Order: sequence, then structure tokens, then C-alpha cells
Amino acid sequence: MTLNGDSILFKTILENHQGNTVFIDVWASWCKDCLEGLPSVKALQAKHSEVDFVYLSLDKTQKAWRKGVDRLEIKGDHYLMQSGWKGAMGTFLDLDWIPRYMIIDKQGTIKVFNAIKTSDITLINNLK
Repeated sequence: MTLNGDSILFKTILENHQGNTVFIDVWASWCKDCLEGLPSVKALQAKHSEVDFVYLSLDKTQKAWRKGVDRLEIKGDHYLMQSGWKGAMGTFLDLDWIPRYMIIDKQGTIKVFNAIKTSDITLINNLK
């Protein structure tokens, strides 16, 4: 779901960023590890302005999600994974922990799929 409340497919999200490097952050406003990692994500975002940052939230309600995005002043494209951990997207991602960071390169290739720390060297190297 978009911030406007519209449904959207992950495929469409990726198409919207076609030709750009995309950093994906799977997070939730209630997640302690996500909140602890957020300053590092914001620092990466400031350093890599050419990269598109996409946030996929696992918040349980639209209200909690929107409140978290606003309160934490997170810049980028935001989407709510309404189906949660066990929905199609959660299953595709094989989610077992958040935050989860991923990078998709300009050609659409998944370069990083399962990083849980922003200090992951593979993550950093694929942002260059």
C-alpha cells in the first residue's frame, strides 16, 4: 500500500525505479533494531543521493506506519506490506528478521538480498 492508501505490486515499485540503484529497507516503527539502524540508513541516504531509497513497512496498521514515517522523518518511497511477515512478499523475501536491507542495481539485478546491518561490507560496496 502507498502512503495515499492505494494498493501497489512490488513489481510496480521496482518498475518505478527502473534504471536506478535501489536500496530497500524492510522495517517497522515498533522494531528496536530497525530504529537503532535508522541513523545509519539516513547517513547512507545522505551520502548516496543518486540511490533510490524504498521502505517496506511491516507495521500492523496504516495509522502506526504513517505515524512512524512522519515521527522519524524518513525520506524516500514508503509502502506498507499489508500481508505482513507471512504474506506473499514476506514469503518471497524469506523474512525471519528485520531490519532487512537489499540492493538492486541499475540493471535490475539483486546484488544484496539478506543484509541485517548497514555496516555489511557487501551492502556498502554495492552502493558505490
